[in-house]
Amino acid sequence: MAQRTVLVVLFDEVQSLDVTGPVEVFAGAEQHTPGTYRIRTASLDGAPVRTSSGLSVVPDEALTDAADPDTLIVPGGRGTRGPHPRLTDWLRGHGPRARRLVSVCTGAVLLARAGLLDGRRATTHWAYCDRLARDHPAVDVDPEPIYIRDGHVATSAGVTSGIDLALALVEEDLGRDAALTVARHLVVFLRRPGNQAQFSTQLAAQTARREPLRELQQWISEHPGADLGVDALAARVRLSPRHFARTFQAETGTTPGRYVDGVRLEHARRLLVDTGDGVEEISRACGYGTPEAMRRAFVKTLGTPPAEYRRRFRPAPVH
Repeated sequence: MAQRTVLVVLFDEVQSLDVTGPVEVFAGAEQHTPGTYRIRTASLDGAPVRTSSGLSVVPDEALTDAADPDTLIVPGGRGTRGPHPRLTDWLRGHGPRARRLVSVCTGAVLLARAGLLDGRRATTHWAYCDRLARDHPAVDVDPEPIYIRDGHVATSAGVTSGIDLALALVEEDLGRDAALTVARHLVVFLRRPGNQAQFSTQLAAQTARREPLRELQQWISEHPGADLGVDALAARVRLSPRHFARTFQAETGTTPGRYVDGVRLEHARRLLVDTGDGVEEISRACGYGTPEAMRRAFVKTLGTPPAEYRRRFRPAPVH
């Protein structure tokens, strides 16, 4: 396979992890399979940049001197908030030439300004999804997944999701074994599925202000197989079912039923990937009761049945 150039765009106030995360993944892949990747960094004029955390980064070259890459990575950070007419123009002209155009976090904002996300489905950091959708109505913004691939364009959510996306690209290029080796070296999962939510159920929901409800949220996450109906949960916090349901939604932003559904699905996904337990055993442990009930929940929310989810995302056995 011919060596592929990975070019990372740099600018002042860039988020350092958006840069170093993907770079470490591709560098690890190059160590695994020498001659695979040539990693370059470039700023507009080739001048050093200062990241949002104060680190100084010296690029390899100026963007105006850079050859068209195989994979062009546009990181995010506070520096994406201001207007960048020269950078926008460069991206508009060079982005379509890359075989793969990738953004990390709010790097999607720069791609959108260049018109490179028009008519495409995309994501970014959860805190900026509404703004991206408002400022760029031609972009189909999905705030849920940690990364999205639409044709040759790939966008990812906040910070560490750039590592997940980079691992997926390495797996596409070099296969699962190479990606798994890199993931182990970085002490991360091989890759979280792109359609995994940016937040766990507990993070996606607000934490209740009242201590009894906060403790109940934790208890639910630790006992997904228990009776988690409204009556049973209300009894645990000594409230009437009606008052409990109303209070829970007011303090967490979601209903008890939706919260429980999310916890159970999350737990089932973990067990499918991390254990060898059978689907029937997992369905009981997660409170679904039957494999068919769990299958319906998976298909409704993830668009894939449990067996297929396990096949796609469980790490291959190590020999």
